[in-house]
Amino acid sequence: MARIIVVTSGKGGVGKTTTSAAIAMGLAKKGHKTAVIDFDVGLRNLDLIMGCERRVVYDFINVINGEASLNQALIKDKNCNLLYILAASQTRDKDALSQEGVGKVLDELSRDFKYIICDSPAGIEKGAHLAMYFADDAFVVTNPEVSSVRDSDRMLGILSSKSRRAEENKEPIKEYLLLTRYSPERVKLGEMLSVDDVQEILSLHLLGVIPESKSVLNASNSGIPVILDEKSDAGQAYVDIVARYLGENKPHRFIDDKKGFFGKLFGGK
Repeated sequence: MARIIVVTSGKGGVGKTTTSAAIAMGLAKKGHKTAVIDFDVGLRNLDLIMGCERRVVYDFINVINGEASLNQALIKDKNCNLLYILAASQTRDKDALSQEGVGKVLDELSRDFKYIICDSPAGIEKGAHLAMYFADDAFVVTNPEVSSVRDSDRMLGILSSKSRRAEENKEPIKEYLLLTRYSPERVKLGEMLSVDDVQEILSLHLLGVIPESKSVLNASNSGIPVILDEKSDAGQAYVDIVARYLGENKPHRFIDDKKGFFGKLFGGK
């Protein structure tokens, strides 16, 4: 059976889709057959970040409605043969998603895939609830700012009470923290929360810290998951996150300001 991972947050714009694309690619590159699903019906973005927007013929809603088979809708990634993308619909609204329909798609995917990544929309509306309902693991993505962390704390309550695992009295969803757009320099200046501050509020296992990096935007604009840019700090951070999730012991990088005088003088990625 597949392991279903939801990438979620309370607030929009924190990097969920960037994270979903990077984690899915990282798992596939490690040799695990992986599918990534865009649950943000009406605001499709995952296919852009994966660079496959021109190849979308059928989408998630077409499969749920029986208008296309799952095999017709899945798009094989151009960079990795073990990675497949299921795009969201741009022309339907979120009411087109149903718990029964989503469950059937996930059950079918589970027969053939090791990992299924659910890229959740922000907030607590229907698409977000269905993205997390069937999850085994949750990657809670937050920025180091009070409003983002507060909204993520609210999502933890929903994850613990409104999932299938909670309803069936099974082992709870495993929750992991991913802290994005982190800048040690700004933490020192008191402009953002530290890692310790965030962990004190959320009390989650820290899976990784992704530093503020221009490479994230560059990768998104190029249609390539940033994890493939292994020269960038953000790409390396996602490589470490995948390794930790798979059980490897990796020290946390990018938490402290490592730049010396010359690094600060000449900048860095």
